[in-house]
Amino acid sequence: MWSDGGDRVIVGPLKGYHHETYAFPLPPESPLRPRYAWGKLRSPRSGVLWYDRRCFASEDRLLLMLKGRVDRVPESVEVTPGVYLQGFVEGRPPGGGPLPGRPLSGHHEGQLARLFQQVVAIKTDEFDDLPRTCLPDGHPVLDDDSTVFLNRLTDFTATQVYDRHAEEYGELFERLGVRRRALEALALPAGRLANRPFALVHGDLHRHNFIVDHAGDLWTIDWELAMIGDPLYELATHLHLMRYSTRDAQRVGTMWAGAVEEVRPGASREWQRDLPYLLAYKRVQSVFTDVVRAAVGLGPRNDPHRVVLPVAAWKVRRVLEAAKGPLGLTQVPTVPQVMSAYAGWLKRSGGATAP
Repeated sequence: MWSDGGDRVIVGPLKGYHHETYAFPLPPESPLRPRYAWGKLRSPRSGVLWYDRRCFASEDRLLLMLKGRVDRVPESVEVTPGVYLQGFVEGRPPGGGPLPGRPLSGHHEGQLARLFQQVVAIKTDEFDDLPRTCLPDGHPVLDDDSTVFLNRLTDFTATQVYDRHAEEYGELFERLGVRRRALEALALPAGRLANRPFALVHGDLHRHNFIVDHAGDLWTIDWELAMIGDPLYELATHLHLMRYSTRDAQRVGTMWAGAVEEVRPGASREWQRDLPYLLAYKRVQSVFTDVVRAAVGLGPRNDPHRVVLPVAAWKVRRVLEAAKGPLGLTQVPTVPQVMSAYAGWLKRSGGATAP
């Protein structure tokens, strides 16, 4: 927390991977002031690695479009050309803490069901005026081909995560048993998945992208990874990131299917049959991204064994265990083995150079 030299208090930078965020009390004349006490400005971090396929060039332009269509998302206003101010939602993540697997309360789960309905109800042509980054060059947009959608995600991870970093991290991937062919094996033949009408997908619905406000209501923040695609991908990412128990995952899946089908017939078509394919991708994607992210986070250190490396190794082993099946691993490396792989890589490379 610091002052701008006057009376205004500025808080930040707030924790975030893709952006630096600064929050400050809104002046009385701000157009957001009737609804928010604080505002926030977000600045993209230079040189940051993107591990997910993005679709919209501007999160703020998307938020402007969602106003009045989706409840409890941050409001955004353009204060000068190309510069946007977002309302800062005061509150806390749901559940009272970061406990993995803990389900949402009944009240918040009901509001999540409403979110699922509202995003799936928006037709894809309503996004035509927003700058897009996900239109495939030279290929027609197939508005309900769920198989093509998943294959494009798999290809993105193969080319933009594995291939792009193979020269620097290839030996590390190899020692951990993580190989490109695991991604290639996820590619599906045409028509394998049921076709579902494409819709808006938040794509990152984990516990820390929900905020419970002072009235006890659930807000959804951080729409920077939103895309147009198979609505079942929303459920798959949510289940993967929340790490529910089997029983809770089935209940949330059934809730999702009933909610989206009510407003968009066909949106949940064959969801129970197809969900394992999308979950397999999410688990493998997490391995490829977390292996690189852990290496970048370690960086050059005098003694990486002391504190940082064991924590990173534990996290990497956890995602390896979750993806053991689709990775084709008969045995998952132990935490000491993962530590050894990273320690060897650090010694030979001098540490990661990316931010």
